[in-house]
Amino acid sequence: MRIGLFGGSFDPVHLGHLLVAWAAREELGLDRLFFVPAARSPFKPDAAPTAGRERVRLLRLALAGCDWCEIDEQELRREGVSYTIDTVRDYARRFPGAELHYLIGTDHVSRLPEWKEAEELAKLVRFAVIPRPGVAEAELPPLFHARVLSGFPLRVSSSEIRARVKAGRPIEFLVPPAVAEAIRNYQLYL
Repeated sequence: MRIGLFGGSFDPVHLGHLLVAWAAREELGLDRLFFVPAARSPFKPDAAPTAGRERVRLLRLALAGCDWCEIDEQELRREGVSYTIDTVRDYARRFPGAELHYLIGTDHVSRLPEWKEAEELAKLVRFAVIPRPGVAEAELPPLFHARVLSGFPLRVSSSEIRARVKAGRPIEFLVPPAVAEAIRNYQLYL
């Protein structure tokens, strides 16, 4: 079994995330892909993400009807700083023998040795590197195994979407319609 793990804040989920998931499924032959929203990133200690329940609600709307995707809330339940190694260990335990792939943006590749328990992480999971428009491809640090996805690079970010909402600018065509409607209805990111 091939399992993809897609961690991030998803604050909010957008079409770039969904295109990455689709590319990973096709290019890696994934049987299942889990979106794993983080409680708090160790690399963004001062950032306070939107409440987990709101981010999960938007993910559910975005993934409706996608039978090969699931949302895993374990990092939100653990609270505090989210460390990838804890999540990967859980998947290695729950799915013995599965081939685990962790999706990562090319802008994070050079920092992999700084991740908590990086050596063990390198043994448990292969990385699927997501190219980002305008970001040079980084050289993979020793010990780590990865495959660069060709995917559907789309220059869009959650922070850009939050800024557009706050400024009263449209976000249609950047997020799924149901997500845009929920952001309006629940007055998120204002």
